[in-house]
Amino acid sequence: MTSRAEAADMPYDGETKTPDRLRRRASRLLSQMSAQADRLMNEGLAQVDARKWHYAVLASLQEFGPGSQATLSRRTGIYRSDMVGVLNELAERGLVERAPDPDDRRRNVITITAQGRRHLRRLDKVLDDLHEELLAPLTPAERDQFVQQLTRLLDHHTQQAPHPPIP
Repeated sequence: MTSRAEAADMPYDGETKTPDRLRRRASRLLSQMSAQADRLMNEGLAQVDARKWHYAVLASLQEFGPGSQATLSRRTGIYRSDMVGVLNELAERGLVERAPDPDDRRRNVITITAQGRRHLRRLDKVLDDLHEELLAPLTPAERDQFVQQLTRLLDHHTQQAPHPPIP
């Protein structure tokens, strides 16, 4: 009997078809695309010795400025228990700095370094190329619309304030 993991890695044999009932389920399609996106992202970032959590933390610091570990955890969705390890990896590479919070010496404030900003730009390029591959069948306009629709769905289900439309 073939496991699900083995089945997912099997090449298309020209005969296997997915039942229409499954192809009409948005939840299944999103799950399947999420797995593809995750695989591409992890493989691509690994080639430049990075992980998706590195990108999330650096992007958050670049866009919103310095923050505590708890703040970064909320911004990125990284569990607080995992955040310490991610920050250790980034700090060891000189991509972020930790400093005592002047308002509360019990916690640290994390900031992105100049080297971290350069690394983030490199990761942006890597991810841009990966998204080209992931969304290859779609036109640029369809890609923008797809991202807007996904953002709207995610905002609805996570109760976040809506983001402004992409220009």
